[in-house]
Amino acid sequence: MVDIPISAMPRMDGQVAIVTGAAGGIGSEVVRTFAAAGATVIATDLGAENPFEGAERVHYIRYDVTSAEDTASVVSGTLAAHGRIDVLVACAGAISNLSLADASDEEWEKIWRVNTMGVVNPVRAIYPVMVDQGYGKMVALGSIAAKIGGVASGPAYVAAKSAVHGLMKWVAKSGAKHGVYANIIAPGPVETPMWQKCTDGAPPPASGPTANSNVPLGRYGQPEDIAQGILFLCSPQSNWITGTTLDVNGGMLMD
Repeated sequence: MVDIPISAMPRMDGQVAIVTGAAGGIGSEVVRTFAAAGATVIATDLGAENPFEGAERVHYIRYDVTSAEDTASVVSGTLAAHGRIDVLVACAGAISNLSLADASDEEWEKIWRVNTMGVVNPVRAIYPVMVDQGYGKMVALGSIAAKIGGVASGPAYVAAKSAVHGLMKWVAKSGAKHGVYANIIAPGPVETPMWQKCTDGAPPPASGPTANSNVPLGRYGQPEDIAQGILFLCSPQSNWITGTTLDVNGGMLMD
């Protein structure tokens, strides 16, 4: 059993973080937030172009999270360049709002591969690295959908995200004695391109106390709302928190 440090300030100086889905609305904000906190960030996504060109402490790698070969390459390359991996943030995802009757086998396979195996692949590659180090923090992007059966999403997305919640609890229980933390952040509706796609391109309601009657705090989430929660879970502020789900949803779910 390693010595677990007492919680401290939210700086990440000297730490190396891998972020998947880094070009997405939430992922890109996580990259910027971590870099501002002092981390070296390996930002990964499917795009061929670097969306962080010129950003300090950010290194972009094209990465398909559904590929075990790509995963091995990212992990080995990061270790070769930086010597360690302190943080994994799994943000890569795909959404589906198709009903049980309408979702084809291909739809289920796509959503499962991206949302579930897209977390499993980096987690199982990086977990032994963190065990050997005696330290590491993992956060996976879950969803309020996994806890309440969906918001605007369909059953394939709900099932895939539910599997992620279970996986991270296993990692937390197994990794605790090695100093490896694993947590989930479960957003409610956040104004990102993926959410717009799920809602068929309908514009979000105007900000204000009556913006959305389902959200007690009166607005949809912004990527910054989620990124700050992830920073908390990955920073020394949360050194006695593992295996938990941080709900960031404006009060939609009060658990």
